[in-house]
Amino acid sequence: MKNPYLITGVIIIGFLSLVAILAPFISPYDPAMIDQNSLLVGPSLKHLFGTDSLGRDLFSRIVYGSRISLSIGIIAVGISVSLGVFLGSLAGFYGKVIDTLIMRFVDIMLCFPTFFLILAVVAILEPSIFNIMIIIGLTSWMGSARLIRSEILSLKEREFIQAEKALGASNSRIIIRHLIPNAIGPVLVNATLGIAGAILLESGLSFLGLGVQPPVPSWGNILIESKATLGIAWWITVFPGFAILVTILGFYFIAEGLKKIIG
Repeated sequence: MKNPYLITGVIIIGFLSLVAILAPFISPYDPAMIDQNSLLVGPSLKHLFGTDSLGRDLFSRIVYGSRISLSIGIIAVGISVSLGVFLGSLAGFYGKVIDTLIMRFVDIMLCFPTFFLILAVVAILEPSIFNIMIIIGLTSWMGSARLIRSEILSLKEREFIQAEKALGASNSRIIIRHLIPNAIGPVLVNATLGIAGAILLESGLSFLGLGVQPPVPSWGNILIESKATLGIAWWITVFPGFAILVTILGFYFIAEGLKKIIG
């Protein structure tokens, strides 16, 4: 209770995760069901968040969209953290030529504007949930690699690591059992922020028509509808936008709470 940021973030993300898991039970309608008699109906008891231009229930689409957006954020960051920790630990532990090669590759990747790089790759490949996860993961690992490398550079000179070497422990054992667990703290904070960034990025791609493709609902492609109906159906913009805002804030609160714990 002494860490209100962490508690608030966990409550928000826990609630959203529960909504995503229980989507079939919470959603009152099929998110893809078209109702010609309920086109652009405002929020009411029948349709809590109103309907879109095809008569689909917006509340149901946002509930199911939470599954897509949260899954993309978590899996994409899982890929980026795994790759970043692997390459960063190799660079930090072995140093010299390996360190130089890996870090120069990191510098090259950082030279490219990430969003435009993702746009280019998505434009070449078929836009899909799987491709979005992979692309975001493979273009956002550089921060994790730099963080883990800097931590390992200082840790590998500590007495307990030197003792492990003197006892004949293999390099892989030292890296996996001792260095990574002791260096992972800042990476976890970065990963939490990365999930928020990945969700926002997916929403932007879907809004541009290069992300998750209809009829599969995601918060980003729900917002596409708002471009044509903003003047007459404000709810199509407000509710998915609010869902994105709350989710991003939840992950930022968790990141702030982790920072206080790690120090």
